[in-house]
Amino acid sequence: MLPLNDTEPNRYSSIPWMTFALIIVNTFVFFGLWEYYSWEFISTYGFTPYQITHRLGGGVISSITAVFLHGSVSHLVGNMWILWVFGRRVEDACGHWRYLIYYLFAGLMGDAITALIMWNDEIPGIGASGAIFGIMGAYLLLFPEGRIRTLIIFQFIPAWPRLRALWVALYFLAIQIIPAIDMALHGTFYGVGYWAHLGGFMACIFITLFLRPEAFARYLSNVRV
Repeated sequence: MLPLNDTEPNRYSSIPWMTFALIIVNTFVFFGLWEYYSWEFISTYGFTPYQITHRLGGGVISSITAVFLHGSVSHLVGNMWILWVFGRRVEDACGHWRYLIYYLFAGLMGDAITALIMWNDEIPGIGASGAIFGIMGAYLLLFPEGRIRTLIIFQFIPAWPRLRALWVALYFLAIQIIPAIDMALHGTFYGVGYWAHLGGFMACIFITLFLRPEAFARYLSNVRV
């Protein structure tokens, strides 16, 4: 299942400037710093639970820098693609700067949950996935009736149905749970920050704190945001 685009229109603004900016910055950081990528570089600027719980390294700052680092082109493209699909309308509801703050907050929460569960893990994590899952969760809460154009291939036959955002979000959540539990119980290494994904998604419960005033009033009144 591959989300392609959100089919609903914006309400407050037509251009998602901050989503564009985040995609550009992430892309620039990846290609601009790729030659410097090394284990030492990732250990310094990535998020390592052990360093947080033992008060080593860059602390919270490393959580911010890790959000803008990606391990491969596919990692970068996958995250930025999902950000574009779900971020446009969340930015519209929040406004540009509140949206940015929420994006970073979701990334921080993803790392906080990771540090809580995997407190002794010495493997650094990088990527915007926690923040991206936070955006997906926010979309689900703000636009429960939203429709996502999705590519599904069944027996080599492609289809592009408009699925409810609920089903798309549940699908992505479901494939995180089993490996996340396995990581917590057995320390299995997957090379994917499953707890960062789940923790970032949990940030969506705070999304109303980041809404623009008009959108917040509509949300409280049970009117479509």
